Amino acid sequence: MLSRRLLRIKVVKALYAHFKSESDSLIVSEKNLNFSIDKTYQLYHLLLELIVDVRQYAARKAELGRQKLLPTPEDLNPNLKFVRNRAVERIAESEELKRYLEAHSLSWSNYPELIRKLYQNMTGREYYTEYMNNGKDSFTEDVKFLMNFFTSEVEDFDPLYDILEEQSIYWADDVEFALIMVVRTLHGMKEKEPQLRLLPRFKNEDDRKFAGELFRNALVNHRKYSEYIDTHTRNWDLERIAYMDRVIMLAPIAELLSCPTIPVKVTLDEYIEIAKYYSTPASSTFINGVLDKIVEKLRADGMIDKQGRGLVES
Repeated sequence: MLSRRLLRIKVVKALYAHFKSESDSLIVSEKNLNFSIDKTYQLYHLLLELIVDVRQYAARKAELGRQKLLPTPEDLNPNLKFVRNRAVERIAESEELKRYLEAHSLSWSNYPELIRKLYQNMTGREYYTEYMNNGKDSFTEDVKFLMNFFTSEVEDFDPLYDILEEQSIYWADDVEFALIMVVRTLHGMKEKEPQLRLLPRFKNEDDRKFAGELFRNALVNHRKYSEYIDTHTRNWDLERIAYMDRVIMLAPIAELLSCPTIPVKVTLDEYIEIAKYYSTPASSTFINGVLDKIVEKLRADGMIDKQGRGLVES
């Protein structure tokens, strides 16, 4: 399922795009936001399929070795532990995954060189050698190997990022989040469960509504919320305040005032972390200071109303 952190990032990016494009259509901008969220969920499925294609390459390579005119003993009796990995087989046999990939025209079939490079990298790694030769034979061992593959090979493989960026402008920044979903899917695999359990797009109904409601609230009230920002940055040279900083501050103000079940600290911490990755090096400290002052003002005016167990603040 897509994390709240990712949904917040999507909202910030959608707000930035809306204001920079000088669009006056909330509906169009919200459609773009939802499209961006859907693309991350597609990436999750596509990355799951990646290990299936790498296994197919390994199987073809083993078969070609057997067909050599002068095969070596290793060619005739290859180590097929990876080819027979039961966790990969579970993914390959998932009808739900197949239907989703077909419905969204998602495939690695046009990138055989990527699959070859991933296989070569994988076979040169210590975790691969250990897995192939440790003599252990269990479903848990197979799943552990897949986790190593996705965290060791996929996360930092530059050619993959290049290809993903070619396919969608949304994907290059989303790999980390999609990989977290892949690892959670693998972690949840049980030998006695014959079907692969794919994660849902959202954890619950609240998460499904979260991004859209936050985005709409920030847009509809952006002039009022901008006044809070302007009031608490009067001593700053406005030209030196990064535009992204203003957008990042706009989103948490909207969240503070429209999401009564989310603790203030959670909201502030989330957007300060987002600022570290999506604005200038000094932005997180600057945003932290300004938001602290805004929260103080909102509390003094009785604007922040947190509800629920453990959320009512003194």
